Amino acid sequence: MILLQSLTCTVSKQNPIWFLLPIFLSSTKLTFLMTSLSKQEQVEWEKADYANVNWDELGFALTKTDYMYVMKFTEEEQMFCNGTLTRFGNIQMCPSSGILNYGQGLFEGLKAYRKEDEGILLFRTEENALRMKVGADRMCMPSPTVDQFIDAVKKTVLANKRWVPPHGRGSLYIRPLLMGTGRNLEVKPSSEYTFLVYASPVGNGLKGVLNLMVEDNVHRATPGGTGGIKAVTNYSPIYKPLTEAKAKGFSDLLYLDALTGSNIEECSGCNIFILKGNVISTPTTHGTILPGITRKSIMEIASGFGYQVEERAIPIKEVFDAEEVFCTGTAMIVKSVASITYQGKRIEYKLGAETLAQKLHATLTGIQTGVIEDKLGWTMVID
Repeated sequence: MILLQSLTCTVSKQNPIWFLLPIFLSSTKLTFLMTSLSKQEQVEWEKADYANVNWDELGFALTKTDYMYVMKFTEEEQMFCNGTLTRFGNIQMCPSSGILNYGQGLFEGLKAYRKEDEGILLFRTEENALRMKVGADRMCMPSPTVDQFIDAVKKTVLANKRWVPPHGRGSLYIRPLLMGTGRNLEVKPSSEYTFLVYASPVGNGLKGVLNLMVEDNVHRATPGGTGGIKAVTNYSPIYKPLTEAKAKGFSDLLYLDALTGSNIEECSGCNIFILKGNVISTPTTHGTILPGITRKSIMEIASGFGYQVEERAIPIKEVFDAEEVFCTGTAMIVKSVASITYQGKRIEYKLGAETLAQKLHATLTGIQTGVIEDKLGWTMVID
């Protein structure tokens, strides 16, 4: 370290050898220098390569990073190929593209985490790839192979490595998009598609607890629709009731099924669980509820804790008898529900460090960040 510090202090643009510094830094001399450092010094060296971000104030909002990944499907090629990393920025498409005119698009959401030793972990990426394939089939779209999806995510993360927050201070949120981008005035599937992956650092889940209001006039999804996939068209229809609920002081809405109006389904962007005794219940994903990957993981962890986990129709009246309620999702991970209000009646639930939600959150995030040994094969080291 002393040798390198000395060199960087004495070499400057006023010194005729300043232009040799990049060559030196990429040479075998640097490799020798790094191998001669202690483990602690190497960690300190690597930690210096971070973006200029106030990691402690990150929320869930876009922070522009360096690169995004783009891959095309054309009518001629009939496959996704020639994916490339490009600088993060705006994209161009025809005004008549399928995504703009008919909402022919899907997205996924997953995260990369920094380990204590500065390595980077991905969590259950294959599940996201498989879910996108299911959604693409429903939307009459081609999709990348699982290997192409995972490769694109890896490349995007590594290209934006300096934006992965330090261990325990957030994660890099990764957003894969699949869009119909061919010219298309007629109501039909697009002839060309774009698969794009971008990323943004985010904080440790959404802050605070949840206070939910049951929405019994607007339905998030209907049988035979697209509620069970991550179609881009699923989300904007609930903006109006959600905005109205937030204006009244609620965190989110809990939607009921469209057929009977008596069973709970999910919130605007997360799944819901209720706990009573040793039984954890969550609504069945029968086409109107998104099969969340965090949801799936929590069910497996809770079963390992000895709880009886069941998927079934849950009448709204059962929610008021629950001891604890919590929601799961990529953004929030696991979050306790403080209250649910339905037709003027408000019920409050158990909160605090001793809740099952907190235990599940600690276990899942421990696995995701490498603090807890991953015995289930959910994580992938990419650094």
